Amino acid sequence: MYKDALATILDDSGKAAVSRRSFMMLGAAAGGSLLLRPGGAQAASKVHSAARIVIAGAGAAGLAAAAQLASRLDGARITLLDARKEHFYQPGFTLVAGGIKESSYVVSTTREYVPGGVELVEERVAEFDPEGNKVVTESGKSYPYDFLIVATGLKLDYAAIAGMDTEQIGNNGLGSIYHSPAKAEATWRAMSNFADTGGVGVFLRPGTEMKCAGAPLKYTFLADDHLRRRGNRGKAEIIYNANNKALFSVPIVHEKVRMLFEERGVKVNYERILESIDIGKKLAVFRTPIGPVELQYDFINVIPPMRAPDSVRNSPLRWQEGGWAGDGWVEVDKHSLRHKRFANVFAVGDVAGVPKGKTAASVKWQVPVAVDHLIATIAGKESAAVYNGYTSCPLITRLGQAMLVEFDYKDNLVPSFPGVIAPLEELWISWVMKTMALKPTYISMLRGRA
Repeated sequence: MYKDALATILDDSGKAAVSRRSFMMLGAAAGGSLLLRPGGAQAASKVHSAARIVIAGAGAAGLAAAAQLASRLDGARITLLDARKEHFYQPGFTLVAGGIKESSYVVSTTREYVPGGVELVEERVAEFDPEGNKVVTESGKSYPYDFLIVATGLKLDYAAIAGMDTEQIGNNGLGSIYHSPAKAEATWRAMSNFADTGGVGVFLRPGTEMKCAGAPLKYTFLADDHLRRRGNRGKAEIIYNANNKALFSVPIVHEKVRMLFEERGVKVNYERILESIDIGKKLAVFRTPIGPVELQYDFINVIPPMRAPDSVRNSPLRWQEGGWAGDGWVEVDKHSLRHKRFANVFAVGDVAGVPKGKTAASVKWQVPVAVDHLIATIAGKESAAVYNGYTSCPLITRLGQAMLVEFDYKDNLVPSFPGVIAPLEELWISWVMKTMALKPTYISMLRGRA
């Protein structure tokens, strides 16, 4: 069922975009550029402190923060709170749902990445009390802190889509790449059936902020390519429903994707947000400026609204006003990741209320900055570390090729290899980074080896 990534690019891409010599030179550095480039903080000798530091959430951001704090502090009590025992390599979910990797590729355990000297408590935070400098877990146990790092990730709000039933993912043409490794694999089976028969494929993104906003586009491209490879593209209609007036938040990337969709016959509808679904009838209803619009489908990839977890949304930590208030993102300064009202609180990763940054690469740039500011406060100093909004998206456009899109808060393209890897070209080397190089560097990030 699954193709080895390297075999795919050698057998199916038709050509290599860079020489094998160039790949050998860039291979180790490529993923490192996306995940392991410095975020502005500099290595320093250990700081002695008896500070109590609580990290809420042991996903990529929480584990990376724990590792860096453990390596830079001596004597601090660091407590990591998360109920989930499994660790998911979430950048790989699209690869599983695209038939490129097996579900086991994205699953490991949380405990194997917890550094020495850090206490892992397998409970979820139920209540944040920043005025009282404590958090309370679901069992009712209280954990006081001197510093708090919120790294809870986000909530997939499938319940906001009327008629949606996550148990049915993989059946009757229903897919959703984000839910879990098992459901990503089930989505692959549903999409593969669609590629075998054709019909109407419906793709979309939600009206909220979301993790890896390029993922819905990648999956649309993958479906198109699987149809072509099976000789069934002429039997299929692919429809992509954008939540606003753009396909991507960076204007030049939007235009490139628009041109590729036009070239490959992907129909685009703008300002459409999935409101409800009838799984039995294979009918999706979208909210639009002119009222509800129905779309019949044979396959649909449902991307749910994404919001801060309820414990954050219902806490004083959330933005109190503005565009991020409704979904509960943590109110932090976008450059330091420090909370704007509670100076001993930081937020990193998906839950941070900043204009960009819900990707694994952003986590690696955010964490050193937040940690540096936290440690500077302990030491009675000020940190000059700055997060500039760096985000990267290896945007797969077909099996064997991808565009390596890297940008910042100002929507500037910030390529890591100017003159070697053009950010808006479909390249083999960018595919290799996504399918082979990123996971090892991601694991290095979790272990604090930056």
